[in-house]
Amino acid sequence: MDINNLEYNTEREKLIIPEYGRHLQKMINFTVEIEDREERNKVARSIIAVMGNLQPHLRDVPEFQHKLWDQLFIMSDFKLDVDTPFPVLTKEKLQERPDPLDYPQNFPKYRFYGNNIKRMIDVANSWEDGDLKNALTFTIANHMKKCYLNWNKDTVEDSVIFDHLFELSSGKINLKGSTEDLTDSSNLLRGKKKKHTNTGGKKNYRSRGKKRY
Repeated sequence: MDINNLEYNTEREKLIIPEYGRHLQKMINFTVEIEDREERNKVARSIIAVMGNLQPHLRDVPEFQHKLWDQLFIMSDFKLDVDTPFPVLTKEKLQERPDPLDYPQNFPKYRFYGNNIKRMIDVANSWEDGDLKNALTFTIANHMKKCYLNWNKDTVEDSVIFDHLFELSSGKINLKGSTEDLTDSSNLLRGKKKKHTNTGGKKNYRSRGKKRY
């Protein structure tokens, strides 16, 4: 064996989609050079069949067939000119950036309240004025205050919560002139602080129920 004629992968052409292997890449490169269009179409369809055989459970699915043709054009570096049953994939189309998705948040300015708060406010706006709506309104305001404290800091004025509630309700819920105070910040944070309570460094080991003989 002549070791001088050995080919190393580091010296070979880089594979565009390595999963299909070098032999398939060589077949595609050969197809690009075929001058007769009818023959080129025939060979391209044969290559698609070989690619589909690698995943036989998907080869007859229309969406998967579209994917195979797209991969064929990608591996040919978009130089292959053949007739396809799908729109021809171009390099510009492949590199085109998708449109940004809209963030599902009605008020990104106050994300710390969460989307459920806005839904609760919409429900409160749909109710008739009365004691029941007033109770729901203050429940919402207290929950907003708790969310604010968990996200931001240890204290917040009720007037800030009332301003935010007024804005989130599009001016339909106005507690700015209310004489009723919301729950004290220390009470809202009490459960949060319990999680960080130190027991003096003593560890409580529980028995695992094993019998000693």
